[in-house]
Amino acid sequence: MRLRIPWRPVVGSLWLSALGLSAGQDQHPLDGGKGERSWADRLEYVGIAVEEPDYHVWGSSPVIGPEGKTHLFVARWPISSGFGGWLTHCEIARYLGEKPEGPFEFKEVVAKGSGKETWDHQSPHNPNVQKIGDRYVLSFIANAGGTKKQQVASQRIGMMVADHPSGPWKKLGEDGLVLAPPNDPEVWSHQSTVGVNNPALFAHPDGRVFLYYKAMKEGDVRRMGVAIADQIEGPYVFHKKPLTSNQTEIEDGYAFFENDRVFLLTTHNIAGTGYLWESKNGLDFGDPTLGFDTMASYLGKKVVNGAKVLRGKKFERPQLLLQNGHPSHLFVASGANWNGGKGSYSCVLRVREP
Repeated sequence: MRLRIPWRPVVGSLWLSALGLSAGQDQHPLDGGKGERSWADRLEYVGIAVEEPDYHVWGSSPVIGPEGKTHLFVARWPISSGFGGWLTHCEIARYLGEKPEGPFEFKEVVAKGSGKETWDHQSPHNPNVQKIGDRYVLSFIANAGGTKKQQVASQRIGMMVADHPSGPWKKLGEDGLVLAPPNDPEVWSHQSTVGVNNPALFAHPDGRVFLYYKAMKEGDVRRMGVAIADQIEGPYVFHKKPLTSNQTEIEDGYAFFENDRVFLLTTHNIAGTGYLWESKNGLDFGDPTLGFDTMASYLGKKVVNGAKVLRGKKFERPQLLLQNGHPSHLFVASGANWNGGKGSYSCVLRVREP
């Protein structure tokens, strides 16, 4: 299924409010007031990337292997565990395609919970794969189990490395753990109620490694922060202030470099769209523009209106494939199923050149 949606403005106080803007501001909801076409208008829906009849499929992170094929690292969990099973029953699997637009074939499970009294007792989730130097780095989250509140609060970020996307994959250090909530009360994410999660690993042009993450202080909204290291293994030092100025819920950051700028692509949970944050140094981000539009903008209202709601009629967990220094494809998780199936799946959109 291939749909190409022509550009059209989306206006109205409700949409502006969802973006954190007011009708009195001069900012256009698609271009952030910069007078340029939205980054979201570069996107063209291609189709479903991975769908499994017995699984919910969520975030799918791509990387091109040395043989030129696309390796997709996918979060999935049994439909029988319910949609909330992402927190208790998730695993990360590798799929392989001859090209970025698929089709993709299941190869193997890369990460499962340890089942032991470890930080990653259960549910590896939200994979992010990058090639840094000669190694492939797979970042992910997991939790230590317990009550639901304890599971959420114990979320941590781990990493595995391999010389090839097909493995073998080895945990960094003794147990793979690279980032836990900071002990320093001066760091904004100290005592985060959701731990530190949703990793976005980024090799900065200056040689440092930036690990973007999501956290939330009690009584606040979810924001993005960063910890920085001189090498993949760490240690990662927390930047003390949050990076994003959002007043509504965001998550699922993906960091990339294009045209001498660092970009952070996040979801906007209320609007059902994406935010694109831009920075010169990877630390100071201004007001966001539209990173991706509503699901209906790419699929059409008829398709979306008839879809089965699992989490919401929206795309989440954006992960980009970069080729020749530019994004070529966007992979997203769908919170709705329009095929008549029971589970969620991941979709792929083509990123046209600017």
